[in-house]
Amino acid sequence: MVILAAFMASVPKKKPGPRTSAPKRSLDQRMAALERANGIRSARAQLKRDLKAGRVKITELLAKPPEYVLTAKVFDMLLAVPKYGRVKANRVLNQCRISPAKTIGGLSERQRGELVDRLQR
Repeated sequence: MVILAAFMASVPKKKPGPRTSAPKRSLDQRMAALERANGIRSARAQLKRDLKAGRVKITELLAKPPEYVLTAKVFDMLLAVPKYGRVKANRVLNQCRISPAKTIGGLSERQRGELVDRLQR
């Protein structure tokens, strides 16, 4: 305990530096961003319902994703597909060497093609 206290006393203290903050936005800009985010969330929720009902195929979605889906996680979209739970979705992503945190827009052409091929089986 004494050794730890002596060590901690010898460690130089960091001085707090200037904090960077987000740029200031006007109320109109914040409201426009909020409206856009709400629209994207609503569109994704509808897309997940369509995936669950079978009106949209996951392979078509991955091959030509709409803009509002590009920042969605592939794992979350797979969970909306019937017969795909956490285990099966993780297994498919691991087989394709794709991180569960990867977004649809962040997929490389190889990953996208391999995932579409795997899901078409």
